[in-house]
Amino acid sequence: MPLWDALAGLRVAVDDVTLQRRELPREAWTRVTTTVRMVGDGETGEGEDVTYDAAEHDDFPEVMVAGTWTLDDLSRRLDQVELSDFRRWAFESAALDLGLRQAGTSFADAVGGAYHPVRFVASTRDDVGPWLANDPGLEFKLDATKDWDEAFMRSLAALDRVRVVDLKAYYRGTAVDLAPDPVLYRTVVDTLPDVVIEDAWLEDGCLAAFAGAEDRLSFDAPVHSLADFDALPVEARWLNVKPSRFGTVRKLLECIEACMDRGVQLYGGGQFELGHGREQIQKVASVFYPGGPNDVAPSAYNEGAPQPDLPRSPLPAPDDAPGF
Repeated sequence: MPLWDALAGLRVAVDDVTLQRRELPREAWTRVTTTVRMVGDGETGEGEDVTYDAAEHDDFPEVMVAGTWTLDDLSRRLDQVELSDFRRWAFESAALDLGLRQAGTSFADAVGGAYHPVRFVASTRDDVGPWLANDPGLEFKLDATKDWDEAFMRSLAALDRVRVVDLKAYYRGTAVDLAPDPVLYRTVVDTLPDVVIEDAWLEDGCLAAFAGAEDRLSFDAPVHSLADFDALPVEARWLNVKPSRFGTVRKLLECIEACMDRGVQLYGGGQFELGHGREQIQKVASVFYPGGPNDVAPSAYNEGAPQPDLPRSPLPAPDDAPGF
C-alpha cells in the first residue's frame, strides 16, 4: 500500500489551535520559529513553521480547522488557505502528530516501518577543528565558499570527515549565496572524490565541471515535490529530504517512496528547528534513511560552540510512543 494511503484516512479531531513563538539569539541574527499546537480529545499535536524571515512570524495567520477530519480531508481544507510550504508543513505535521496520538500509534507503525538509530552529520560554515577536537568521530556537511582553494580542500580531504559539500547555487539574496563557478566545482570534484555534492548549478556550462561525477550530485533547495525532482536537469542519484520544503505530508511521502523505488539515495536535512520539528525530521530519517549523512543533528548543535556533552552520532532509535 502506498505510504500516503496508510495515513490519509487517519482521524484527526481538532478543538483548538494555538501558537508558540520560539527564539534563539545568535551572534549576527536571531532565529525565530512558530510552533502550531493542535488540541483535541485530550491530546496535543505540534508542528513547526521554519520560515526564516523573523518578521513573517509577527502576524501569523489564523487558520480555522476545528472539527473532525481525516488527515486527507484536513489537508484539502488547507489547500483553501494561502500558506507557504514552510507554514503549510507546520499545520500538516501538527495534524499528523495529533491524529497519531489520538489513535495511540507511532509514525513508524502507521507507515508500516520501524525506527532505527540515526547517523547524523554536523552542518557548519565554521572551522571544523574545534568540533573534531571535541568529537573526533564527527562527520560534516559543509557549505562551500568562494574562499575555498585547492589547498584548503585537500586539507579537508585529509581529515576524511566531510560527507557532503553544499554549493548553495539556488539561493538568492541570502547570506549563504555562492555564485556558480565551474573552476571551484571541478576542484571540489577532484580534491574531495568521495563527497556528495549538493545544489550545484548545472546550466551555463557548469554541468561539464561534473563529468564523471554525475552520480554524486544531490539536490535540496529546488525540490518541493516529486515533480520537481523529476524536472531536474540530470537523473539525480541523491536527494536531501527536508520535509518542510514539501509542505504536505502527501507530497513528502510520494517523493520518498518514488526515490526508494528507483534506488535514489536519501538523507535528511534540517531547517534550524528550535522545537518539536527537529524530532520529527529525525523520526522521518529513522524510518526511511537512517544510514544516510543526515543533517539532522540535535538542536544543541545549532546553539554555538562545541560542548563535551553534545549527543554523538548515531542517535538512538526513537521510542515507539504515539505521535509524530
